[in-house]
Amino acid sequence: MKIYDISMEIKPDMQVYNNNETKKPVFTVADNFNTSSHYETNLSFNLHTGTHVDAPLHMIENGDTLEFTPIEKLITKCKVIDLTYLEDRISGKDLLVKHILKDDFILFKTKNSLSEEFNLNFVFLEKSGAEYLKNIGIKGVGIDSLGIERSQIGHETHKILLGSGIPILEGLRLKDVPEGEYLLVAPPIKILNVEAGPARAILIEE
Repeated sequence: MKIYDISMEIKPDMQVYNNNETKKPVFTVADNFNTSSHYETNLSFNLHTGTHVDAPLHMIENGDTLEFTPIEKLITKCKVIDLTYLEDRISGKDLLVKHILKDDFILFKTKNSLSEEFNLNFVFLEKSGAEYLKNIGIKGVGIDSLGIERSQIGHETHKILLGSGIPILEGLRLKDVPEGEYLLVAPPIKILNVEAGPARAILIEE
């Protein structure tokens, strides 16, 4: 059995969406051994920082919050699909040649995984790709960028997927993961009444 840790590291200088400084995590030492008998740290960061799961409320007004995403959708068999040859976007046409079936959980490995710097022109899933996955009836989708879409008016990709009950896993690191089938374990932290949650995502090759 081989285990791949496909999560981003949470650290002060980490990659964040659009290089927005307000999304970077802030660590504060609350207690240390000079002032107390123990050591504790406070952490403040945006729920879309690092590897995380999007729930419908993120893009759909009055949409379901994170606790309504079934945990079994995020502990499941999945397929890693290698699309590192694409330069800009993932379309429905690009997915036609891939063996994607109903109830698959699909993880897109792109050139995004090859750099630890945020690229404003990251590879994303466009509307036609989202429609293709919705029509197949996949269980969930993940991508190795901090957003599954880029510069789409109306956030069409998010709305197509989340509106169909398809959870989105963003911020994956798939550089060292070969294309293939795995067991995905990526439940988000159990936070109530929010639109997203941090996840520790791993793949198990059985």
